[in-house]
Amino acid sequence: MKKYIAECIGTAVLVLMGCGTAMLVGCDAASGSGYLLTALAFGLSIVAEAYCIGNISGCHVNPAVTLAVFISGGMEKKDICGYIIAQIIGAFVGSAILAAIFGLGGVTDMTGGYGANGLAGVGGSAIAGLIVEIVLTFIFVLTILGVTSKKAGHGSFGGLVIGLTLTFVHILGIGLTGTSVNPARSIAPAVFAAVKGNSVPIAALWVFIVGPIIGASLAAYTYKAIED
Repeated sequence: MKKYIAECIGTAVLVLMGCGTAMLVGCDAASGSGYLLTALAFGLSIVAEAYCIGNISGCHVNPAVTLAVFISGGMEKKDICGYIIAQIIGAFVGSAILAAIFGLGGVTDMTGGYGANGLAGVGGSAIAGLIVEIVLTFIFVLTILGVTSKKAGHGSFGGLVIGLTLTFVHILGIGLTGTSVNPARSIAPAVFAAVKGNSVPIAALWVFIVGPIIGASLAAYTYKAIED
């Protein structure tokens, strides 16, 4: 149970800080600072949580990462559902906190949808968005598997490398899909946006569930093949 609580807290922090930053500063292509601030917010959230809960749950805070770790033999089957449920609950907690802050404080949501992912940057093409999410998730998860491998010997620097990699993929992905690489991070904001009357993120949500799952699975099987 402690592992599940840790995953819930970690995912809540990721959504709160990452999506919250996007909501506050926006991600307009005309203003690169919004891109970088949002990318850093997501990446630094992972750095912080890796050193906070990494020794408790491994700091997956992402169903795609949990799937990849399982495929790689790093966790037992009985823990998968618990991890994923905890991560999704955590994402909703993070979004709920943002709803309270932005709603009660009258702060303008610069994304118009709680930082939800979308396909506007790829011209509304679900296929293009799917490719983006598969590729970015593949890069992110492959890095995680490499850094956390017992053969790697990165020690205490692992959390920093993983956080910087998440920042790295966000720098490209924000302008295309908003960068999901994490189904839990996408589900909660899309639902909150729909409740507020913006159903666009919900319509494209499948892309941000299927894409990361495929990308993470490919990364796991690829890493197993090249590591052995």
